[in-house]
Amino acid sequence: MTEATQATLAEMLIVACAEAWRGDGEVLATGIGTVPRIAAGLAKLTHTPELMMTDGEAYLVEEPAPLGERASGFAGYMPYSRVFDLLWRGQRHAMVTPVQVDRWGQCNISVIGEFAKPKVQMLGVRGFPGNSINHANSMFLPNHGPRVLVEGEVDLVGSVGYKEERWPPGVKRDFVDLRQVITNLCIMDFNGPAKALRVISLHPGVSFDAVQAATGFPLVQAEELATTPLPSAEQLEIIARLDPGNWRSYVIKDNPPALREAA
Repeated sequence: MTEATQATLAEMLIVACAEAWRGDGEVLATGIGTVPRIAAGLAKLTHTPELMMTDGEAYLVEEPAPLGERASGFAGYMPYSRVFDLLWRGQRHAMVTPVQVDRWGQCNISVIGEFAKPKVQMLGVRGFPGNSINHANSMFLPNHGPRVLVEGEVDLVGSVGYKEERWPPGVKRDFVDLRQVITNLCIMDFNGPAKALRVISLHPGVSFDAVQAATGFPLVQAEELATTPLPSAEQLEIIARLDPGNWRSYVIKDNPPALREAA
Protein backbone atom coordinates (compact mmCIF):
# COMPACT_ATOMS: atom_id res chain seq x y z
CA MET A 1 0.00 0.00 0.00
CA THR A 2 1.14 3.53 -0.72
CA GLU A 3 1.46 5.97 2.17
CA ALA A 4 -1.15 8.66 2.60
CA THR A 5 -0.06 12.25 2.06
CA GLN A 6 -2.91 13.71 4.11
CA ALA A 7 -5.26 12.19 6.66
CA THR A 8 -7.57 13.31 9.43
CA LEU A 9 -7.88 11.89 12.92
CA ALA A 10 -11.30 10.52 11.96
CA GLU A 11 -9.80 8.60 9.05
CA MET A 12 -6.96 7.24 11.17
CA LEU A 13 -9.52 6.05 13.74
CA ILE A 14 -11.60 4.35 11.04
CA VAL A 15 -8.54 2.37 9.95
CA ALA A 16 -7.72 1.52 13.59
CA CYS A 17 -11.28 0.35 14.20
CA ALA A 18 -11.23 -1.77 11.04
CA GLU A 19 -8.20 -3.65 12.40
CA ALA A 20 -10.34 -4.97 15.27
CA TRP A 21 -12.09 -7.27 12.77
CA ARG A 22 -8.89 -8.52 11.11
CA GLY A 23 -8.87 -12.29 10.79
CA ASP A 24 -12.36 -12.78 12.24
CA GLY A 25 -13.51 -14.85 9.28
CA GLU A 26 -17.18 -15.40 8.47
CA VAL A 27 -18.89 -13.53 11.31
CA LEU A 28 -21.40 -10.70 11.24
CA ALA A 29 -19.51 -7.41 11.60
CA THR A 30 -21.70 -4.80 13.27
CA GLY A 31 -20.37 -1.27 13.60
CA ILE A 32 -22.60 0.84 15.84
CA GLY A 33 -22.11 4.51 15.05
CA THR A 34 -20.61 6.40 12.12
CA VAL A 35 -16.92 5.56 12.58
CA PRO A 36 -17.44 1.84 13.46
CA ARG A 37 -19.91 1.45 10.57
CA ILE A 38 -17.41 2.82 8.04
CA ALA A 39 -14.65 0.75 9.66
CA ALA A 40 -16.59 -2.51 9.28
CA GLY A 41 -17.01 -1.80 5.57
CA LEU A 42 -13.31 -0.96 5.23
CA ALA A 43 -12.37 -4.24 6.95
CA LYS A 44 -14.53 -6.25 4.53
CA LEU A 45 -13.20 -4.46 1.46
CA THR A 46 -9.54 -4.88 2.46
CA HIS A 47 -8.11 -7.46 4.86
CA THR A 48 -11.11 -9.64 5.86
CA PRO A 49 -13.45 -10.16 2.88
CA GLU A 50 -15.18 -13.13 4.58
CA LEU A 51 -16.96 -10.78 7.00
CA MET A 52 -20.73 -10.68 6.71
CA MET A 53 -22.48 -7.30 6.68
CA THR A 54 -26.07 -6.19 6.45
CA ASP A 55 -27.51 -3.19 4.66
CA GLY A 56 -29.04 -2.07 7.96
CA GLU A 57 -32.47 -3.26 6.84
CA ALA A 58 -33.06 -6.90 5.91
CA TYR A 59 -30.30 -8.13 3.59
CA LEU A 60 -26.71 -9.31 3.55
CA VAL A 61 -24.43 -7.41 1.20
CA GLU A 62 -21.08 -8.13 -0.43
CA GLU A 63 -20.49 -4.46 -1.18
CA PRO A 64 -21.00 -2.36 1.97
CA ALA A 65 -23.58 0.38 1.55
CA PRO A 66 -22.21 3.94 1.69
CA LEU A 67 -23.61 6.05 4.52
CA GLY A 68 -26.87 7.68 3.48
CA GLU A 69 -27.37 5.40 0.47
CA ARG A 70 -29.26 2.17 -0.06
CA ALA A 71 -27.34 -0.99 -0.86
CA SER A 72 -27.58 -2.87 -4.13
CA GLY A 73 -26.66 -6.40 -5.13
CA PHE A 74 -28.01 -8.27 -2.13
CA ALA A 75 -26.25 -11.53 -1.25
CA GLY A 76 -28.82 -12.99 1.15
CA TYR A 77 -31.79 -12.41 3.40
CA MET A 78 -30.97 -11.18 6.91
CA PRO A 79 -34.05 -9.97 8.80
CA TYR A 80 -33.86 -9.05 12.47
CA SER A 81 -34.72 -12.56 13.66
CA ARG A 82 -31.76 -14.07 11.80
CA VAL A 83 -29.41 -11.58 13.39
CA PHE A 84 -30.33 -13.16 16.71
CA ASP A 85 -29.63 -16.63 15.30
CA LEU A 86 -26.04 -15.53 14.66
CA LEU A 87 -25.76 -13.51 17.86
CA TRP A 88 -26.72 -16.39 20.16
CA ARG A 89 -24.19 -18.68 18.43
CA GLY A 90 -21.38 -16.20 18.94
CA GLN A 91 -21.06 -15.47 15.23
CA ARG A 92 -20.98 -11.70 15.56
CA HIS A 93 -18.33 -9.15 16.48
CA ALA A 94 -19.87 -5.78 17.31
CA MET A 95 -18.12 -2.48 17.89
CA VAL A 96 -20.17 -0.56 20.43
CA THR A 97 -20.07 3.05 21.61
CA PRO A 98 -20.85 3.13 25.35
CA VAL A 99 -20.97 6.37 27.32
CA GLN A 100 -19.07 4.84 30.27
CA VAL A 101 -16.54 2.01 30.55
CA ASP A 102 -14.80 0.84 33.73
CA ARG A 103 -11.55 -1.00 34.40
CA TRP A 104 -13.33 -4.38 34.15
CA GLY A 105 -14.79 -3.67 30.70
CA GLN A 106 -18.32 -3.20 32.02
CA CYS A 107 -20.27 -0.68 29.93
CA ASN A 108 -23.13 1.73 30.47
CA ILE A 109 -25.54 3.00 27.80
CA SER A 110 -28.46 3.60 30.15
CA VAL A 111 -28.20 6.43 32.70
CA ILE A 112 -25.73 8.90 34.17
CA GLY A 113 -26.12 9.20 37.92
CA GLU A 114 -28.43 7.27 40.22
CA PHE A 115 -30.82 4.93 38.45
CA ALA A 116 -33.81 6.11 40.51
CA LYS A 117 -33.17 9.76 39.67
CA PRO A 118 -30.59 10.03 36.87
CA LYS A 119 -28.92 13.20 35.69
CA VAL A 120 -29.21 11.92 32.12
CA GLN A 121 -31.40 9.11 30.79
CA MET A 122 -30.33 7.34 27.60
CA LEU A 123 -31.22 4.16 25.72
CA GLY A 124 -31.58 1.66 28.54
CA VAL A 125 -29.56 -1.55 28.49
CA ARG A 126 -31.44 -2.90 25.43
CA GLY A 127 -29.74 -6.09 24.20
CA PHE A 128 -26.36 -5.32 25.75
CA PRO A 129 -26.43 -7.96 28.55
CA GLY A 130 -27.08 -10.87 26.18
CA ASN A 131 -24.87 -9.52 23.42
CA SER A 132 -21.89 -9.19 25.75
CA ILE A 133 -22.33 -12.76 26.99
CA ASN A 134 -22.80 -14.35 23.57
CA HIS A 135 -20.35 -12.72 21.18
CA ALA A 136 -17.21 -10.63 20.82
CA ASN A 137 -17.34 -6.89 21.44
CA SER A 138 -14.94 -4.04 20.81
CA MET A 139 -15.50 -0.40 21.75
CA PHE A 140 -15.08 2.97 20.09
CA LEU A 141 -14.79 5.97 22.42
CA PRO A 142 -14.46 9.27 20.51
CA ASN A 143 -13.82 11.36 23.64
CA HIS A 144 -11.25 9.71 25.89
CA GLY A 145 -11.61 11.20 29.38
CA PRO A 146 -12.30 10.28 33.03
CA ARG A 147 -16.05 10.81 32.58
CA VAL A 148 -16.01 8.01 30.00
CA LEU A 149 -13.28 5.72 31.37
CA VAL A 150 -14.52 6.06 34.91
CA GLU A 151 -13.09 5.49 38.36
CA GLY A 152 -14.90 2.61 40.08
CA GLU A 153 -17.86 0.98 38.38
CA VAL A 154 -19.98 2.52 35.66
CA ASP A 155 -23.20 4.13 36.91
CA LEU A 156 -25.27 1.24 35.56
CA VAL A 157 -23.68 -2.08 34.57
CA GLY A 158 -25.33 -2.89 31.26
CA SER A 159 -22.87 -5.48 29.92
CA VAL A 160 -20.72 -8.22 31.36
CA GLY A 161 -17.05 -7.68 32.10
CA TYR A 162 -14.19 -9.21 34.03
CA LYS A 163 -15.10 -8.07 37.56
CA GLU A 164 -15.06 -11.24 39.65
CA GLU A 165 -17.47 -9.93 42.30
CA ARG A 166 -20.21 -9.56 39.69
CA TRP A 167 -20.22 -13.29 38.96
CA PRO A 168 -21.56 -16.21 41.06
CA PRO A 169 -18.79 -18.16 42.85
CA GLY A 170 -17.13 -20.77 40.66
CA VAL A 171 -18.48 -19.43 37.36
CA LYS A 172 -15.76 -19.27 34.72
CA ARG A 173 -15.66 -16.11 32.63
CA ASP A 174 -13.72 -17.55 29.70
CA PHE A 175 -16.60 -16.83 27.33
CA VAL A 176 -16.39 -13.06 27.93
CA ASP A 177 -14.72 -11.79 24.76
CA LEU A 178 -13.76 -8.12 24.94
CA ARG A 179 -11.33 -7.35 22.14
CA GLN A 180 -10.15 -3.76 21.63
CA VAL A 181 -10.96 -0.25 22.82
CA ILE A 182 -10.20 2.45 20.25
CA THR A 183 -10.28 6.08 21.45
CA ASN A 184 -9.22 9.44 20.08
CA LEU A 185 -5.95 9.04 22.03
CA CYS A 186 -4.92 5.39 21.78
CA ILE A 187 -5.77 1.74 21.18
CA MET A 188 -6.17 -0.65 24.14
CA ASP A 189 -6.97 -4.29 24.79
CA PHE A 190 -7.80 -6.40 27.84
CA ASN A 191 -4.61 -8.46 27.81
CA GLY A 192 -2.99 -6.89 30.86
CA PRO A 193 -2.58 -8.80 34.16
CA ALA A 194 -5.97 -10.04 35.42
CA LYS A 195 -7.58 -8.70 32.20
CA ALA A 196 -6.52 -5.12 32.95
CA LEU A 197 -6.87 -2.57 30.16
CA ARG A 198 -3.55 -2.30 28.35
CA VAL A 199 -2.44 0.49 26.02
CA ILE A 200 -0.98 -1.13 22.90
CA SER A 201 -0.78 1.84 20.51
CA LEU A 202 -0.56 5.61 20.90
CA HIS A 203 -1.79 8.00 18.25
CA PRO A 204 0.83 10.38 16.79
CA GLY A 205 1.77 13.09 19.27
CA VAL A 206 0.09 11.40 22.27
CA SER A 207 2.09 10.16 25.28
CA PHE A 208 1.21 7.34 27.65
CA ASP A 209 1.18 9.85 30.51
CA ALA A 210 -1.45 11.90 28.67
CA VAL A 211 -3.60 8.81 28.20
CA GLN A 212 -3.25 7.85 31.87
CA ALA A 213 -4.15 11.39 32.97
CA ALA A 214 -7.36 11.15 30.92
CA THR A 215 -8.37 7.81 32.48
CA GLY A 216 -10.13 7.28 35.80
CA PHE A 217 -8.16 4.16 36.74
CA PRO A 218 -4.61 2.77 36.33
CA LEU A 219 -3.67 1.48 32.88
CA VAL A 220 -1.05 -1.04 31.81
CA GLN A 221 1.49 -0.11 29.15
CA ALA A 222 2.42 -2.75 26.58
CA GLU A 223 6.09 -3.72 26.51
CA GLU A 224 6.25 -2.91 22.80
CA LEU A 225 4.14 0.22 22.51
CA ALA A 226 3.25 0.95 18.90
CA THR A 227 2.38 4.18 17.12
CA THR A 228 -1.01 4.05 15.40
CA PRO A 229 -0.39 4.03 11.63
CA LEU A 230 -1.80 6.59 9.25
CA PRO A 231 -4.18 5.45 6.49
CA SER A 232 -2.80 4.50 3.12
CA ALA A 233 -3.96 6.24 -0.03
CA GLU A 234 -6.00 3.15 -0.92
CA GLN A 235 -7.70 3.14 2.47
CA LEU A 236 -8.54 6.83 2.16
CA GLU A 237 -10.14 6.20 -1.23
CA ILE A 238 -12.34 3.45 0.22
CA ILE A 239 -13.29 5.58 3.23
CA ALA A 240 -14.34 8.43 0.93
CA ARG A 241 -16.44 5.97 -1.09
CA LEU A 242 -18.13 4.58 2.04
CA ASP A 243 -18.76 8.06 3.46
CA PRO A 244 -19.41 10.37 0.50
CA GLY A 245 -21.09 12.96 2.73
CA ASN A 246 -18.01 13.19 5.00
CA TRP A 247 -20.11 12.43 8.09
CA ARG A 248 -16.93 11.23 9.78
CA SER A 249 -15.76 14.84 10.12
CA TYR A 250 -18.79 15.68 12.28
CA VAL A 251 -18.03 12.84 14.72
CA ILE A 252 -14.31 13.61 15.07
CA LYS A 253 -13.67 17.32 14.56
CA ASP A 254 -10.26 17.63 16.20
CA ASN A 255 -7.19 17.09 14.06
CA PRO A 256 -4.13 17.57 16.29
CA PRO A 257 -1.05 19.32 14.86
CA ALA A 258 1.05 16.22 15.55
CA LEU A 259 -1.15 14.19 13.24
CA ARG A 260 -0.98 16.81 10.48
CA GLU A 261 2.81 16.87 10.81
CA ALA A 262 2.98 13.06 10.68
CA ALA A 263 0.86 13.05 7.53
